Amino acid sequence: MMNNSSLENMGLGCGDVDGFRETYIALKEKFDIQLTGNIDFNLGQFEIFNHYLGFDVRDSYVLKHLNCDSYILFIETTLKNMGKGSFGGYSDCQTWALCYLKHDFGRVLIRRETLTDKLLELVHPIELDFADDKAFSDTFYVLVNDHAKANMAINRNFRNAVMDIREDDFVIEIVEHTLVIGDRKPISPERAVYLAEFVSRVASLC
Repeated sequence: MMNNSSLENMGLGCGDVDGFRETYIALKEKFDIQLTGNIDFNLGQFEIFNHYLGFDVRDSYVLKHLNCDSYILFIETTLKNMGKGSFGGYSDCQTWALCYLKHDFGRVLIRRETLTDKLLELVHPIELDFADDKAFSDTFYVLVNDHAKANMAINRNFRNAVMDIREDDFVIEIVEHTLVIGDRKPISPERAVYLAEFVSRVASLC
């Protein structure tokens, strides 16, 4: 159970205790979730977290599902200030989800494909496309470092799970057997549930 001191400690950096509480309640209604305790998820291996000046896992929960555990992480991030002439950064809190996969994917990055991606692909074809799944290839931008591993691991079941995510601005990064998914938006109960549904499904399938 989420206790008051945990909420207060998380709110010190993020300033949105109500957002944490509402997100926890929404997750608890749909999943069997428990505090993980101190687990090092080795997030420093993911390129997506290198865009931050710093980040800290403020709390983490295990989602118990079909003997294939997955995780929800509340992460306090320090983002780079993008304003002209400004330096340093500002803090924000985000929800990310993590699961461990049976297959080795190599290194993979998946996000929604943009018009810029499509234009660049005409000149420098670098993404992985799936000839038998045009809908997926037209929707998502997939970068990999090992085509053989990725082709085998990103199977129809995995692609269907990605296609079913009800959140537009997410990014998925996979390092071998570990997958993280999230976005840079503030904590939202609805988005947290979407991410939890995805990692629970993928952990049991892949």
